[in-house]
Amino acid sequence: MLSTQHNETITRVGPGTPMGEVLRRYWIPVLLDWELPAPDCDPIRLKILGESLVAFKDTSGRIGILADACPHRRVSLYFGRNEENGLRCVYHGWKFDVEGKCLDMPSEPATSNFKDKVRTPAYPTVEAGNIIWAYFGPKEKIPPAPNFEWTTVPDTHRGVSKVLQESNWLQAVEGGIDTSHSSFLHNNDLSDKTLLRSRSTAPIVEVELTDYGYAYSSQRLLPEDETKYVRTYHYVMPFHQLRGNQVRNSGGYYMPKSAGHCWVPIDDETTMVFNWTYTWGDEPLNEADRALRGTGNEMYADIDPADGFRSRRNRDNDWMLDREMQRTKNFTGIVGVNTQDRALQVTMGAIADRSLEKLGTTDRAIIAARKLLLQATATVADGGDPPGSRDEYYGIRAIDRVMAIDEPWQSLKPEMYPVGAH
Repeated sequence: MLSTQHNETITRVGPGTPMGEVLRRYWIPVLLDWELPAPDCDPIRLKILGESLVAFKDTSGRIGILADACPHRRVSLYFGRNEENGLRCVYHGWKFDVEGKCLDMPSEPATSNFKDKVRTPAYPTVEAGNIIWAYFGPKEKIPPAPNFEWTTVPDTHRGVSKVLQESNWLQAVEGGIDTSHSSFLHNNDLSDKTLLRSRSTAPIVEVELTDYGYAYSSQRLLPEDETKYVRTYHYVMPFHQLRGNQVRNSGGYYMPKSAGHCWVPIDDETTMVFNWTYTWGDEPLNEADRALRGTGNEMYADIDPADGFRSRRNRDNDWMLDREMQRTKNFTGIVGVNTQDRALQVTMGAIADRSLEKLGTTDRAIIAARKLLLQATATVADGGDPPGSRDEYYGIRAIDRVMAIDEPWQSLKPEMYPVGAH
């Protein structure tokens, strides 16, 4: 369990909140790159960490993220004209560049220098892994650019999407780093008793702290084979999860593959989940894997961009729960692995009351994450840098394997931490 006070501390993300100040010290995924397809395209409304923003791509192809409220009379810049390397407010014609500098103020006399004194909040951006990232913290603390392995592979080797989750960001993160639920929530074939997660439903969870968060393992013992199924993960502060996830390719053999999520707080009660998968092998992903098919995160099939990237299976339709399917085919009666995650996490309420929980041994990763987040609020309040806010996570990788039952999971580390990693 977590005290009510601590629960408030690590769930609230608005400006000036302890957790909000921590989150603003990292590069944050904000848009898929195709949402701003061309110079001078339509601006986009955006809300991150409780702040209302507008995003645009200027004539030169630079990406700007500005406060949505024009500093003049506080009207929305979303309605502005994206033209000639700036966003022009249609109320009085004030125009701002991607750095927030006022370029033109036609409502003032030509002799006035007032425009040189006016700026609007603007935030740095970078593009990596088909995602636009932004930084909302102090300029003197700006981190190195995001550089997960999945952001560096060719586009043919990666798939990304995003989907709205109507709950607080932390219960989404905790659902992702919780490994034991997969034996139940994600049992999508009740007739298959050979599935490794069905054969061993009480994993041994071990956590090793790192300077970016922690590495952890789920070990499912298979004593009849004298083996165990080991899946390795990374939790990279504050909201990234990497997990091993092999896939069988067209030739019938397993290719190296990993997947994960970034759970970005829109505000205290809603989250945008960025989903990714990639291979570091020579062979590109096939079309289905790049589209994240079967996960509940496939764009258009599972997600409606026109409805704010909301899942087509959502709480308004009970996630299209099929009771007959639940009785005969899969454990939940809900289609899509990550749809199943969102469905159950949303039932916890907008912000889960962790003071009422009863945690067990398989919740070690969740407990560790909460401790790290609470420690980070104290570190940032004291002027320090939180874990993972620099380049500590560069080069890490997550894999899964069947191993000898007496072999330590740490022996996988040469692949979890490739040559050149920290």
